[in-house]
Amino acid sequence: MSMKKFLLCTLEYPPQIGGVANYYYHLKNAWPKQSVLDVLDNSNNKLLFKHSFWPWLKSIVAIFKAWRQEKYTLIVIGQILPLGTSALLLSFMPGFRYALILHGLDYSLARKNPWKRMISSLILKRAKLVIAANTYLQELIVQDNPVLKKSSFILNPAANMPNQNLIVAKEKLIAKHHLENKKVIFSLGRLVRRKGFDYVLKALEDLKDENWVYILSGQGEDETYLQSLIAKHPYRQQIIFLTNLKEEEKWSYLNLCDIFVMPARNIKGDFEGFGIVYLEANLLAKPVIAGDSGGVRDAVVHEQTGLLVNPDNIIEITQAIKLLLTNDNLAKDLGIKGQKRALEHFNWHGQAHKLAKIFDSLSL
Repeated sequence: MSMKKFLLCTLEYPPQIGGVANYYYHLKNAWPKQSVLDVLDNSNNKLLFKHSFWPWLKSIVAIFKAWRQEKYTLIVIGQILPLGTSALLLSFMPGFRYALILHGLDYSLARKNPWKRMISSLILKRAKLVIAANTYLQELIVQDNPVLKKSSFILNPAANMPNQNLIVAKEKLIAKHHLENKKVIFSLGRLVRRKGFDYVLKALEDLKDENWVYILSGQGEDETYLQSLIAKHPYRQQIIFLTNLKEEEKWSYLNLCDIFVMPARNIKGDFEGFGIVYLEANLLAKPVIAGDSGGVRDAVVHEQTGLLVNPDNIIEITQAIKLLLTNDNLAKDLGIKGQKRALEHFNWHGQAHKLAKIFDSLSL
């Protein structure tokens, strides 16, 4: 019996950075040897025309050529739009079968107008199976398309334990930022409104204890907005804003902090698909405070690995921060339980094998 071969077609793949790109990158690297997972990405514009009204038309040819030449068992589509449209058209050819992987924002955008919604529904229903990156998203997909209840599955992202040799000792960072005898609150992520960093800054206005420092790091379109909030903050001397943190620096600051905070919220359908950074903080035994929205409940278990708060309620965010700053035993317990859960249930080796098993169970 010949080995099964799968082709992942995606527009987001390293060297591009981001949660979706890393999701596919780690799946590829951890894929079991019993089958083959190849990747067709958009490097050198393989899948999209640069200047075209319908740039995705190029992907029809690219996917078809790869499928015919390599005789792939299944084509795995990483973006419902636009690549799903190409897969839908090709699926009318005998023997062409495809699966879909969705993450959150991709599906939200696909539901924005009636035309995209109709096309997306057709793409989903023609797929052999649909993989959702979180429970919330799967429920949304099935709510829109009840026929997919039996052919949709959940495959959460995972997180890798960092190389401990790359982590800068706490003492060095404490000395660098003059953090002696300070509790460190840390936030990291794309600087966009739905991450909730603006609400963290507002929540900190009610923290009168001077024994804390807030470190915020990231890049994005909200940088100027957040900088303006910091500039007029009553405790601005206790806030450190960092940009362009490298990978090893990210882990160093996660290791430094006492609490990780990212109260992500749903803004007009733009929601947090999962939040790998919560797992990364947990891996270093740090308690997290997360917004109870989108797919975050898959990443954070309330009062076990962290605290889930109403991300639209600044008072609730403040209370959660105060609780973990003042209750060392609770913070330590949440961190230890979070680390255990992340190590046991959210590793890429396990997730890749889970998906391979789902693919192997299909009648192709």
